[in-house]
Amino acid sequence: MTTTVLAGRRERVRTLTAVTLLGFASGLPLALSASTLEAWCAVSGVSLKTIGVLKLVAFAYVFKFLWAPLVDRYSIFALSRRRGWMLAMQAAIVATLIVIAGLSPATSLLGIALLAMLLAAFSATQDIAVDAYRADQLLPRDRGLGAAFGVAGYRAAMIVSGGLALPLAAALGFRSVYLIMAALMGIGMIGVALAPERVDATSAADLRGTYARALRELLGRVHALRWLALIALYKLGNAFALSLSTTFLLRGAGYALDEVGWVNKVFGLAATLVGAFAAGLLLERWPLWRALLVFGILQGMGAAGFLAIALGWHGSAALIVAVGAENLTSGLGTGAFVALLMALCDRRFSATQYAVFSALDSAGRIFIGPLAGVVAADHGWVAYFVISLLCAVPGLLILLGLRPQFAGLDPDRSSAAAA
Repeated sequence: MTTTVLAGRRERVRTLTAVTLLGFASGLPLALSASTLEAWCAVSGVSLKTIGVLKLVAFAYVFKFLWAPLVDRYSIFALSRRRGWMLAMQAAIVATLIVIAGLSPATSLLGIALLAMLLAAFSATQDIAVDAYRADQLLPRDRGLGAAFGVAGYRAAMIVSGGLALPLAAALGFRSVYLIMAALMGIGMIGVALAPERVDATSAADLRGTYARALRELLGRVHALRWLALIALYKLGNAFALSLSTTFLLRGAGYALDEVGWVNKVFGLAATLVGAFAAGLLLERWPLWRALLVFGILQGMGAAGFLAIALGWHGSAALIVAVGAENLTSGLGTGAFVALLMALCDRRFSATQYAVFSALDSAGRIFIGPLAGVVAADHGWVAYFVISLLCAVPGLLILLGLRPQFAGLDPDRSSAAAA
């Protein structure tokens, strides 16, 4: 009995460690096709509206559900289903980053845009496998901590590739930054090596059957469309605010490249870790609906610091407070949101269903980019951040309406209460 308990604890530690490292690998490429690429374009003289349009290079995050059944159906590299896909995509990401490092937005904007689209496709496919691994492997009692560790790793990587990247670029140039980030993808490969995985049978005999059964099960649920609307809108305000936040701090507020980078790295990372782990601890005590409501309200208010800067609050303190508040509240909201997505997955189709959920979440971030560029260019930064605050309201209203449907998503808590 003791041996079994110790083995279970060791596997739990390995799983949570792997989830953290794989979260880092998932988060690292995102900024390299988004905010860091945005900063590279901004200092290279690319127009504001063009930068907004470049947000569309990440469309793969929205449409990844189209090929997610491949990850449910097939194994590659002679590894278990999830680990083989993760390793293959990590290798492809490394190769793409190396090629991007050889170009420049000033002379090869189209080439960089095409490579950024490829980077996003590889990264989105890695996310499919990582998300499915987390949904498959984590027991219900570990979803809160697993979400917290995964979000902490993800956000830490975003700070590295989106925050630390900027002062490094100021000192070494963006080309060197992309090579350094390629090397850091090795952290994800360590996560693949550590990750234990229960090998499950494939969900259908053919690819079409896998996809059809996954969608049929999902759309057959009570209030399915309301659940999908909640997923699409819960983080919309946060996505709108962050869409051009780097450009705002550099051009609109006049902060230096290295200053923005260091504040993102130090205060942003600290606030993210506090938010993610606070969310994990509170999710062990709070019902999921309460966590989503409280964290959603705080997350929606996260852009208030940027609005204050747009209204005239300047200096280092303003930058620290704005970046810290955004990262803290985003960490809280994302921790609860990831726990929700895991709870909603049917394990037979976790890769496909989680991809549908995360694609809906990504749609706001990707397709809102061009609109954000137009709003900022034509109406100014104050209007931009006011609109971002208002964008948080629809998701919270849907959440309020779905409250009775959350009873079945806290099985451990329900069991404990019954006992």
